[in-house]
Amino acid sequence: IGVILCFRGLIQDALTELLEDRIPFLTSSIRDFHSHGSSPHESSLVAELACAAGYSSRVDPALLNTLRQMPGAKNEVEDEYLASCLLMVFVAVSIPKLAKSDSSMYQPQLEGHTNNIHCLAHAVNQLLGCLFSLGGHDDTEDRLKEFLALASSSLLRLGQEASPQETKNRESVYILLHQIVQASPFLSMDLLESCFPYSLLRNAYHSVHKVVQSHLIAA
Repeated sequence: IGVILCFRGLIQDALTELLEDRIPFLTSSIRDFHSHGSSPHESSLVAELACAAGYSSRVDPALLNTLRQMPGAKNEVEDEYLASCLLMVFVAVSIPKLAKSDSSMYQPQLEGHTNNIHCLAHAVNQLLGCLFSLGGHDDTEDRLKEFLALASSSLLRLGQEASPQETKNRESVYILLHQIVQASPFLSMDLLESCFPYSLLRNAYHSVHKVVQSHLIAA
């Protein structure tokens, strides 16, 4: 799902660049409308218009409509909301498991991981954002903050793991947490630093760059 959303994002970026080159006056009007939506209904309509022109929104209107049309999405809303909360917890506590994989290595020159787990950053933000928007509790930002706290706590416990097999690519997974925050319209670096020491992120980036540099020298 994350790979699909990332590919779609690249297509939208290309569309925006093309439209801004061909019809700059129209796209500037769309940007203005998108930045100054008033009522929720108008904001929803403008978000769909902006999405058609390649601009991103805090909650993806196309993905939101797709989820809304799924069977059972209109029934038992409270159950769907509870399922979304459980999914959030499952993803947050499962992130440290990625450190065991050899292919979870972060590649600085590509700004991504070998097995594409960096795409999880977009999947987490877009899917959870839409699911909690459909829940009707108007608490998307609060739930994403909870996700960050859970994921941070799980990764900090990973630092106490004694088995080398469990922590093989620990630094690369630390970087994934940073990418999730960078890709989020609901989270900030200040919030991340309150949950996860920035010194660990700095050391993680230093470590992966050092490994890549040593491989280049050996080659």
